[in-house]
Amino acid sequence: MASISIRNLVKCYGNYTVIPDLNMEIADHEFVVFVGPSGCGKSTLLRIIAGLEPITAGDLYIGDRRVNGVRPAQRDIAMVFQDYALYPHMRVYENMSFALELRGTPKAEIDARVKRAAALLHIEPYLNRKPKELSGGQRQRVAMGRAIVRNPKAFLFDEPLSNLDAKLRGQVRAEIKALSQELKTTMIFVTHDQIEAMTMADRIVVMQGGTVQQYDTPETVYERPANQFVAGFIGSPAMNFLPVEWREDRAVFSHDGTVVPLNGECGGRLRAAGNGVLGIRPEHFALVADPADGIAVNIRLVEPLGSDTLIHFDIAGASAIARVDPSLRPKVGDCLRLRPQAGKAHLFNGSDGQVLR
Repeated sequence: MASISIRNLVKCYGNYTVIPDLNMEIADHEFVVFVGPSGCGKSTLLRIIAGLEPITAGDLYIGDRRVNGVRPAQRDIAMVFQDYALYPHMRVYENMSFALELRGTPKAEIDARVKRAAALLHIEPYLNRKPKELSGGQRQRVAMGRAIVRNPKAFLFDEPLSNLDAKLRGQVRAEIKALSQELKTTMIFVTHDQIEAMTMADRIVVMQGGTVQQYDTPETVYERPANQFVAGFIGSPAMNFLPVEWREDRAVFSHDGTVVPLNGECGGRLRAAGNGVLGIRPEHFALVADPADGIAVNIRLVEPLGSDTLIHFDIAGASAIARVDPSLRPKVGDCLRLRPQAGKAHLFNGSDGQVLR
């Protein structure tokens, strides 16, 4: 197994720079997820690690070995693609064993590896079937099994769950996480789905425009986002953003001057900055009954989710969402009083989106 070290990496296509200058250290046995919007460079970075894209500048190390010019087959890395890439004319067993046969691995060892991988992935009953006889989830497990039998230094996953339905995505997601704990191998997983990132990763790399916006544990990225982009990208529904300013020795919404309840630390940061953007997650609005407390809002849309309910409303000139208890049974047109939980507020610089420390 091996760590992965990326040093001052630059990737250009002609005059277009996809990754301007990237540094990253991935520890041995770590499960890291690259997440970000389409075009942020996450799949390009994965393909560079796999050796499928050349590096324009910088260095890439797998373990202690510099692999800039090393061919993909010689990097001892296994990749699982979005489209499975199975051989349609081969049985599942043959799909999983083919790479080992090309290496000249003894048949007894091939059989042992294939059966072990099949047991890990619960696909033993399908070893004699062809890919066309399998469901999407079963095909994805075969693709994963083909990678596992190689005993690589690291696994790379390029959006492998994109073709699965919602229920199957959740199931396979849990299986991949369990697999990482069983195999204790370095894994890198690319996705645009922040739920996959939060539930699977030891650490998350949030990318935008080819740069790393934040690289930390899921809990830290969620609770202490480095900037407004990360705060808005991680979390579902997304964080609410409301312009605020310090006026007459108090925090107010810039739109209408309504007082915003902020704790001492948060208020101090706003006072020092003068103005900024207040970030509040939907689950961090408190419902209050006191007419003198909170902010009156009118519900314009209700989304019942079973375990909780989302209400949409306008506040301080912006659209916002709050998560409330379903027992409230809110209706469109109802007026509620909501108060942002002061200890859960985030403040960002209005000009560059960086968190106000």
